[in-house]
Amino acid sequence: MRTNSRPRSSWVFPTAMLSLYGFFANCRPAEPFLTPYLVGPYKNISEEQVTNYLFPIWTYSYLALLLPVFLLTDLLRYKVVIVAQGLFLVNNYILLCFAQGLTAMTVLQVNFAIVTSTEVAYFSYIYSIISVRLYQRATGYLRSAMLTGYTFGSFLGQVLVSVAGVSYFCVNAITLGIVSVAFVVSFCLPTPHRGMFFRGETEVPTTQEHHSAAEENTEGAEEESTQVAGGGWCSWNTIAHAGHLLWRSFLQSYSSKQLVYWSLWWALATAGYFQIFNYVQLMWNHIEPSGSSSVYNGGVEAIATLLGAGAAFTIGHVKVTWEVWGEVALGMFSAVAAAAVFLIGLTSSIWASYAGYIIFKASYMLLITITMFQIAENLSMQCYALTFGINNFTAVLLQTTVTAIVVDEHVLGMDIVSQFVIYGTYYAAISLLFMIRGTYTACQHYCRLRLDRESREDTKTEAISSYNYAFTETSTTICLVDLQLSCY
Repeated sequence: MRTNSRPRSSWVFPTAMLSLYGFFANCRPAEPFLTPYLVGPYKNISEEQVTNYLFPIWTYSYLALLLPVFLLTDLLRYKVVIVAQGLFLVNNYILLCFAQGLTAMTVLQVNFAIVTSTEVAYFSYIYSIISVRLYQRATGYLRSAMLTGYTFGSFLGQVLVSVAGVSYFCVNAITLGIVSVAFVVSFCLPTPHRGMFFRGETEVPTTQEHHSAAEENTEGAEEESTQVAGGGWCSWNTIAHAGHLLWRSFLQSYSSKQLVYWSLWWALATAGYFQIFNYVQLMWNHIEPSGSSSVYNGGVEAIATLLGAGAAFTIGHVKVTWEVWGEVALGMFSAVAAAAVFLIGLTSSIWASYAGYIIFKASYMLLITITMFQIAENLSMQCYALTFGINNFTAVLLQTTVTAIVVDEHVLGMDIVSQFVIYGTYYAAISLLFMIRGTYTACQHYCRLRLDRESREDTKTEAISSYNYAFTETSTTICLVDLQLSCY
């Protein structure tokens, strides 16, 4: 038996190192210029091959890897997976810099699918090593580091391409150096002694942690997840306990109808976001080919991320009854996103298409922040981690279905403009669904308020009537007594 007591200051070092890793891993100056690099003279792959063959491979690979990686991340205690992500990220840019041919770029897509599927370890690592009370604070630092790295990388890439006149190959070489720093930093992370679901050692929480978990409404989950009898990290008892905890967390996560609707929007909207993010560079290359004009993809990504982060930060300080108006907000902003997607795909102006993408990404980041907060607010961390995994898996499953039907060359193989018309219609359908549901929820809320008000008024009227009746009876009795006394 071992007592797991961690000093409060122990959260600083792992949070700082993981934030540093997140900054360098997401600081990729070459990413906004991937499509011009692939279809240009460096790789010389046709736009049709990139659209209908290469990018669908990433989607299929991502779907195949997401669920096993989610489970392995917890089983292997996070650090191994983060180090593996850093390694495959380095390998990704080695392939981009030095490999040639369609086969090599196919391997690149599978390699990048491994990178994206291991992103779950970035946030879940810190939850296994710090106190429950510090979850929100640490999450803010980690997300800020990730967004800062992505924004700085996009801005740096734009400066290198537009101001310094650096070639796309050199930008990829610089990105290789930056992600190599992330790979080195990953080795400095402390190794967690336990996971959220797979617990290999018998642990007894301290009294302070026990009461803290109770205050956070996670006492039951903490007790069950830390008191596992016998065996090592891969024993039958550990695996059976993990399966039981996963099932219990699943039932708790989706027991509320409102949480189901929030999760539904998360999966539907994220599937559309992944698809648009993957193919928007091809859309811009179609409107204005990169070989004959300046490319400002990096600047657009930086602005969109900054605006989205600002909107997400602002909405956290707005007082709204999300239980009533949340679904209406999802429907309204999904309509904005649908209009922005139509603008991206149907305009002949690259600047209008850029503006549409900025509006779309900012709207999505705003809504996904609200959705994550509403779900996390009502769940323990185990349940939230499972919900995060299931919602993302559902999103990738939907994205794979759309890719297989709309994009894959073996089925419809639509051109890029037709694809964006489909994506705009998809978001319009999401908007309609949640506007109807949100209107119903709001009307139901106000009908309930009116009935409660009428019930209170009826109760008040009955109380006044009872008082008047009692007063009348008392007055009659007094008059009779007075009459009797006067007779005497």
